Amino acid sequence: MEIKFARRTEQMNSSVVRETLKLTAKPDVISFAGGMPAPEVFPVRELQAAMNKVLETSGRVALQYGPTDGYLPLREKIAARHRKAGISCTADDILMISGSQQGLDLAGKLFLDPGDLVVCESPTYTAALSAFRAYECGFLPIDTDDDGMIIEDLERKLAANPRAKVIYVIPTFQNPTGRTWSLERRKGLLKVAEKYALPILEDNPYGDLRYEGEPIPPLKAMDTQGLVIYMGSFSKTLSPGIRLGWILAAPELLQKFNTAKQGADLQASTIMQMVVNTYLEDYDLDENIRKLNALYHKRRDLMLSLLEQEFPKGSSWTHPQGGLFIWVTVPEQIDTAKIMPQVVARKVAYIPGHSFFADGGVTNTLRLNFSNASEEKIITGMKLMGEVLREQV
Repeated sequence: MEIKFARRTEQMNSSVVRETLKLTAKPDVISFAGGMPAPEVFPVRELQAAMNKVLETSGRVALQYGPTDGYLPLREKIAARHRKAGISCTADDILMISGSQQGLDLAGKLFLDPGDLVVCESPTYTAALSAFRAYECGFLPIDTDDDGMIIEDLERKLAANPRAKVIYVIPTFQNPTGRTWSLERRKGLLKVAEKYALPILEDNPYGDLRYEGEPIPPLKAMDTQGLVIYMGSFSKTLSPGIRLGWILAAPELLQKFNTAKQGADLQASTIMQMVVNTYLEDYDLDENIRKLNALYHKRRDLMLSLLEQEFPKGSSWTHPQGGLFIWVTVPEQIDTAKIMPQVVARKVAYIPGHSFFADGGVTNTLRLNFSNASEEKIITGMKLMGEVLREQV
């Protein structure tokens, strides 16, 4: 018996990152592959206390259905945090979602017809490419440098491609490169988006994880036309397992997302929203972020020093001011996908760079995560990786 699937399933491929994580889940593998926070700094005790408090004081509410918009006290707290970052908003501008990844899927559902184009950085977040591909779209990759998307390339390609429908960007501590867009590039993107009336999906899961430099306003803080759809998450600052993110957008856009979410899962978890709200009332999220930043700063610096010591001559890499990733370019003759089995055989893992390019991309790049492995494992893993890479030149 042959089961007939929808045509869109032909575009659904397993995430390279998720598949790699399955291969490297063994405890003896040193993984620089995922974008996972350090589990040793999860606020387990505090979240347990918050959970107990919610169940003891409001258990019947917490275990019931809730509104699609989300738990109002939590949305009010999120809005207050964003106002400090320069974004003018209230709780009414926020929709709670099941992690910001759901926001990408909902955006694909709302904006993309078969054959439409998603404008994106080159390279970009591979799981976003997977989410959009399910809606039978194409991509319009825009060249990037250390300051972000190159606006001249964006304008040239938009003029030649009328089916561009939405722009997806990660301006702060970008995944996979770790780069941060300059203020000039952000303003340039907004100007072009207004010219073509294109909505912008601003994905900002890493913005609080800054180790040096001064914050640059998010696109949403400079949005005067209501084109920016901002996505945030607790995954990197509190816990990815709680699966809570949010969308912040203009009312007419947010209502569309609300309707789409009703058809997807009705609502984000009531109990987890109430637990996080209680955590924010009883504990200091900013203090938790400071602990994360101190640890990740140390691990970033260690990995950067080991890149200098262990990787072959001719290699280069980014110097992220925050976030979770370093983007590495190795000598041209090295195909990072082909040599990965050799690295995994030595119990180390990374993500080959080609999977982050919408058009297939460059074969001599890779993404490294520095947040999840201990300092001891970073030292061991980078030395083992360096041995394999040096053998190729």
